[in-house]
Amino acid sequence: MSNPMSEKPSNIKQEFLLRATLAFIAIALFAVAVVVRLVYVQFFEVYEGKRWIERLEGVKIRRDTLRAMRGNIYAADGRSLLATSLPSYDVGLDPTVADSLFFARKKDSLGTVLHNVFRDRTKEEYIRLAEDAREEGLQYVSLPRRVSFSEREYMRKWPFFRKRDRIVTHPDKKNLKRTKIYRGGGGVFRAYYERYHPFGTMAERTLGMLNPENGKGLRGLEESYQSELAGKNAVGLIEVLSGGVKKPVEDGPDMRPEPGMDLYTTIDVNYQDIAESSLRKYMEKFQADKGCVLIMEVATGEIKAIANLTRSGDRYFENFNHALAGRTDPGSTFKLATMIALLEEKAITPKTLVPTGNGRTTYRGVEIKDSGHKGYGTITAQQVFEKSSNVGIHLMMKNYFYSRPDLYCQYLRKFKLTQPTGIHMKGEAKPFIRNPDMKGWSRTSLTFMSYGYEMLITPLQMATFYNAVANDGKWVRPMLVKQVRLADEVIIDNKPYVAPEPICSERTVKLVKNMLEGVVLHGTASKIGTKFYRIAGKTGTAQKKMGQSGSYYSSFIGYFPANRPKYTVLAAIDNPRFSNNDSLYGGKVAAPVFKEVADRIHAFDIHMHPPLVKRATKHLPDLKAGLAEDLHTIGTELALAGEPDTDGWVQKTKSGGWKSQSSNQKRVPDVRGLTLRDALYLLENRGIRVSITGQGRVKEQSIEPGTAIKGPQAIALVLE
Repeated sequence: MSNPMSEKPSNIKQEFLLRATLAFIAIALFAVAVVVRLVYVQFFEVYEGKRWIERLEGVKIRRDTLRAMRGNIYAADGRSLLATSLPSYDVGLDPTVADSLFFARKKDSLGTVLHNVFRDRTKEEYIRLAEDAREEGLQYVSLPRRVSFSEREYMRKWPFFRKRDRIVTHPDKKNLKRTKIYRGGGGVFRAYYERYHPFGTMAERTLGMLNPENGKGLRGLEESYQSELAGKNAVGLIEVLSGGVKKPVEDGPDMRPEPGMDLYTTIDVNYQDIAESSLRKYMEKFQADKGCVLIMEVATGEIKAIANLTRSGDRYFENFNHALAGRTDPGSTFKLATMIALLEEKAITPKTLVPTGNGRTTYRGVEIKDSGHKGYGTITAQQVFEKSSNVGIHLMMKNYFYSRPDLYCQYLRKFKLTQPTGIHMKGEAKPFIRNPDMKGWSRTSLTFMSYGYEMLITPLQMATFYNAVANDGKWVRPMLVKQVRLADEVIIDNKPYVAPEPICSERTVKLVKNMLEGVVLHGTASKIGTKFYRIAGKTGTAQKKMGQSGSYYSSFIGYFPANRPKYTVLAAIDNPRFSNNDSLYGGKVAAPVFKEVADRIHAFDIHMHPPLVKRATKHLPDLKAGLAEDLHTIGTELALAGEPDTDGWVQKTKSGGWKSQSSNQKRVPDVRGLTLRDALYLLENRGIRVSITGQGRVKEQSIEPGTAIKGPQAIALVLE
């Protein structure tokens, strides 16, 4: 019989050995699994894995800034684009990604499509380019130019460019990190956004431009709203290949920039065109050095147009915002401030008699003279203003404010002429107006100030002051941007700012309004009067160098209709040239610019006209085609019959009904009957290049409506 006590130690030993063996086997299996996994990662995992490892010494992955798509800048109608960003793409080809069989089968078609798009090489030359690059192991062949969005979409359908996902291993600091990277099969696109102004140079200085090096706004709204427009950049990757060749790696969803916000401005493209063309016409006529026109809505302060021109040789460019930053002596337009101060103090009435004599006098060694060769004799204060008598202004000031200059300067502060307007745009110059505490104040400073010298004020600041008079004494801050939006969300909603205190009493406003209208009826601007509407305003002529003839700053600031002011307009022309200096005064140089602007706005704005009688409707235009919302507005305003009862783009049929335009982006739309602007919108949004002959609406188009769009296409339009 065996002893049970002797078997127990033996069992324990066997159990221990079994456990140790199992543990060893488990560790060995784990080690084998690790080795297998390392070998798999090293040699077999994903298509690019081995290539990345082989290229680690010759290839670097670097971060690259992906710029966000900049926000749009819209006109006052909320639809017309003043500035937008259009994408273009650097494109390159990697002929090494395809296997030998695929490359052999598809290289012929690759050569064909590359030739069709770029046209710089033959089909055979492109095939050889791809073959040579493949043999040399070149992983990135840069193609000759950037392509448009429509060209990119066309190219991405090619066998070598079809989009597909890959898992690649790339160096992340000191470790190898597996990352999903989204890029095309054998082609890589990198987006670049180029700023585009659909209306060309219109409002160029007001809109601003971009710094080509960093994409930031330079001047104008682009600079002033840089943070809102810019969006948020992202970080992408580029491969730096041997020889310094940079190969973009297409961006995944985690590396996409956030687009910028959109600006909705107060600029009316029609009024801006009126301002620019009118200014250019008279600048060229007088061969002036520079000038500006500004149109402001009286009640809201919304700026509907700012035009600025500077002469360079025989041409004019908009390279400086004279309205915003061009400080100068305003000249006689400043007499309005002097008259308001005198009337507020009840120092005069419009009927106060002023003995101007022969139009010449001397004060403390300084000659003061009027433009009238023989003088005006004794005239009323109203006539002093209408005829712009410097002697008359001096005599009225001498009798009251010369002994209290501080009080006069206090009124200028009340009129908000001593500070910038606060418009939300960078670059507004601060006005300079002397006061008795300043260095340089002299015994004649108040004399010169009373008719617009010894000061520097911008056209915008003067126009805002006149606008307050037109607005019954209520000062309104000028506004250029109404809203800032991100998609449909309103981020900033600017409302008109009205100063809490009026610039003067109601009584004084009525008196000076009558004086301003008298300037046009009886005074220095009598040649711009019209029977169709009433104008009120003041001429200004400042000598660029006091006491010397030959160089002048001519201006006119006014509002219309005078009985129901809707718009304030400033026109200024600097250093006009004419054989006779008498022809360089504001009434003959700048006032005609004002009148042309006002006439064209009055003709354009149907709300300024009395209602049309019913019998006149038979002479009104027939609605043919366009955006249904626009046609409905026109039909409602003009009481036209036959408005469309649908939405979107429509066209009138022969039976008198309406048919909707096809919204298919892959087919050529029917643009016959549309305005040029509407036709361009529909065609260019489909990537179709447009050439134009004639004027008016579209009569003919070279490609039949409904034709399929295959790649880049061009269409010819005949207008009539």
